[in-house]
Amino acid sequence: MPLTGKQKRYLRGLGHELKPVVQIGQQGLDERVLAAIAKAIAAHELVKIKLLESYVVNRHETAERLAMTTGAEVVQVLGRTILLYQPAAENPQIKLP
Repeated sequence: MPLTGKQKRYLRGLGHELKPVVQIGQQGLDERVLAAIAKAIAAHELVKIKLLESYVVNRHETAERLAMTTGAEVVQVLGRTILLYQPAAENPQIKLP
């Protein structure tokens, strides 16, 4: 489900206070990192991911790959930070406007 501009704005506001739950560095997107991101999204719905300086792949391409792999929506790519959202299958905690 594509997010509207209003929904993305709302999620960006919620994500502002979040700390990054996963950091991606020199090793890149291996199976271990992808599994950790999928687990974090399932637990929190909205997750912030930090790309370290040693990660040299394009950040927008990385965000799209993460979204495709996890089934989440890219809310924001700001600097080296990616914000992803996927509502929980049962009992979503975040109510979108």
